Amino acid sequence: MTLPLIPPMLATPGSLPPPAADARWAYETKQDGQRAVVYLPGDGTLVLRARSGQDITGAYPELHPLATALGTRAAVLDGEVLALDAHGRADFQLLQSRMGLAHAPGRAARRAAAVPVHLVLFDVMHLDGRSLIRLPWTGRRETLQSLGLDGPAWSTPAAIVGHGTEALRATAEHGLEGLVCKRLDSVYEPGVRSRSWIKIRNMRSEDVLVGGWLPGKGRLTGLPGAVLVGQRAAGRLRYVGGVGTGWSEAERTELAGLLRAAATDVCPFDPVPAAPGARWVVPRLVGEVRYSTRTRDGMLRQPSWLRLRPDLAPGEAAADIPDDMV
Repeated sequence: MTLPLIPPMLATPGSLPPPAADARWAYETKQDGQRAVVYLPGDGTLVLRARSGQDITGAYPELHPLATALGTRAAVLDGEVLALDAHGRADFQLLQSRMGLAHAPGRAARRAAAVPVHLVLFDVMHLDGRSLIRLPWTGRRETLQSLGLDGPAWSTPAAIVGHGTEALRATAEHGLEGLVCKRLDSVYEPGVRSRSWIKIRNMRSEDVLVGGWLPGKGRLTGLPGAVLVGQRAAGRLRYVGGVGTGWSEAERTELAGLLRAAATDVCPFDPVPAAPGARWVVPRLVGEVRYSTRTRDGMLRQPSWLRLRPDLAPGEAAADIPDDMV
C-alpha cells in the first residue's frame, strides 16, 4: 500500500491551561529525542522519517522489527526516538551519536550495540487505508492503544487527562524535560505548529560567573551579543556555556559598561574555551541563568539570562559543576 506522507504536527511553547479547562486537556511527558513519523505499509517493511522528511530508517536498526508488529495492517504513526541514560531518562547528547548514520549501516549497527534507542509512540494518523487526522485526539489515542504496540524497542506510554499541575510537577521531580498538553478535541494538523498542543519545558536556574563576552553584530554593535559564563570546579573556573538571550535593551547596555570596566587580556577559564573573537573579563560579575539541563560534560543547554546578582560576591556564587561532570 502507498501511504501518504504526513509531516508531524508541532506543539507551541506555552503554559498550562487554566484550571477551569484542565479536564479538557491530556498530558504527555515531553521527550528529549528525535521526532519520527513511522510508515508501516503492511508488507514487512518500514520507513522512519525525521521532522524534515529525511529518511532516517537506516540509523536505527533495532527498530526494524517494528515492521511486522501490525502484520499486514498499514499505518502511519507519530513518535519520538530516545536514547536513555543509566537512570532511564532521555539523553539527547547520547542520541546524537546515533543520528546521521542513516546511510552508514555498519556504523549504525555498531552504535546500536553501544547506545540502543527506544521509540515512544503517541499518535496514529492513518490506518487500514483510512485517514484519521480529522478524528479528535481522544479517538486517535484510543485507536493507537488498541494496536498494542509495545515491543523490545518501542512502546505506547500512557497519557493522563486533567491534573496538569500535578503532571508538570512530577516531570520536574523526576528530572524529565517537561510536558506536552493536548486538547482532547484536537484534530491532527500535519506540519502545523498548533495551539491545540502546548509544550512546557522544565527550566532550572543557577548562579554563574561572567568570564568573557562576544561582541554583537548589526543593531547590537558595541554591545555584548553573548556572555561567556563559568562555575567553580576543583579550584578552577570551568566554562559552562554562552548566554545570548534574556536581556532587555537597557539591561544589555548596562552589562556592556560593566564588562568594559572588567576587561582583561587573560582568559579566566581553565581550560580556555574555543570562542573566536571573545573578549575576556575579570570574573567578578555574578549572574543568574535559566537552562533546561546539562550535557554530560557539565555544559548548560539552552541557557538564558535572568539577572545580575550584585548581592553576591564572586566567591559566593552558589552552584558548582556537579562532581560527576568535572
